[in-house]
Amino acid sequence: MLPRTTATRLFLIVLGLASLLIVFHYYETRVTELEINNRNLEDLVVRMQLQELESRRAHEKRLQVKDDLVIIYNRVPKTASTSFMGIAYDLCKQNGFHVLHINVTGNMHVLTLANQAKFVLNVTQWDSMKPALYHGHMAYVEFSRFGVSQRPIYINLIRKPLDRLVSYYYFLRFGDDFRPHLVRRKHGNKMSFDECVELKQPDCDPDNMWLQIPFFCGHAAGCWEVGNEWALAEAKQNLLRHYMLVGITEELPDFISLLESTLPQFFRGALAHYQNSNRSHLRKTTQKVEPSLETVEAIKQSKVWQMENEFYEFAVEQFHFAKRRAGVSSINAGLSVVGSKDKTLDKAQSQAIQQHFTYEKIRPK
Repeated sequence: MLPRTTATRLFLIVLGLASLLIVFHYYETRVTELEINNRNLEDLVVRMQLQELESRRAHEKRLQVKDDLVIIYNRVPKTASTSFMGIAYDLCKQNGFHVLHINVTGNMHVLTLANQAKFVLNVTQWDSMKPALYHGHMAYVEFSRFGVSQRPIYINLIRKPLDRLVSYYYFLRFGDDFRPHLVRRKHGNKMSFDECVELKQPDCDPDNMWLQIPFFCGHAAGCWEVGNEWALAEAKQNLLRHYMLVGITEELPDFISLLESTLPQFFRGALAHYQNSNRSHLRKTTQKVEPSLETVEAIKQSKVWQMENEFYEFAVEQFHFAKRRAGVSSINAGLSVVGSKDKTLDKAQSQAIQQHFTYEKIRPK
């Protein structure tokens, strides 16, 4: 039997060891809990950082998409394109985009295959010019043929085919109020459009109306064959599939209004600017005489007028549908018809001309 003092000492030692074990276990448990909490906190921080990174990337992507936007307006001559582009040039600086005019050799409407490829690469890779609006009198270019992922936004305006032809007829003779002192190709020829039709002169040949269909059809050979039924069908398909919006000259303010609501980064303030500036009266063809009813009926007998008018009515239907869906009612505003150089491909030999294109009138500088 142990002495009393020894037993007491042993008891105290055991009690101390037990206390140490309890304390050790307590702190070990607390440390484990802290480690778990720390790991959970680290996981939470990582998740928050990832969410922030993803949010920032999404925001940057949205900004990049906005900054990468490219619009192509392959403008049909004599459809109010000068009035419309005047608005774009006026707004480009304050709305933060570039405007570039595509000037093709000899005002040709069809690019060579090599120049199509160069144009596609310019539009998709010229990042310092983005966002951008390219415009010029050229046929639709199908970007997917050249293996690029970015597709531009196509827009356009078209006009009643006979009105466009009559306007161009008098434009060649008398010019317009945009550059009144410039001598036009037919200056001095005072024959009226009615007289021209009666005498069956080439300047008023209904075949000259074959322009809006090929502009939308594109660069295929059949597009430029006058009266080609396939070209009409292709033009309709391209309008539906590849054009964001096609307006009509007769309702230009509504076209501007739809663009402003759809692409405000380009067209913010466009409608007010159009209505409050002289843009609505820009480039009015001078000394234009409306054709007689007999002349109109004679022109309407031609296959080309019937096809071009069918395409025009198709575009009107789509435009009015877009207006209805957007809740846009017709805007009463003055409208003048625009003029421009209009030179179709008349002969296959013209394809052999050495062709180039340049960018000009780039704003802001």
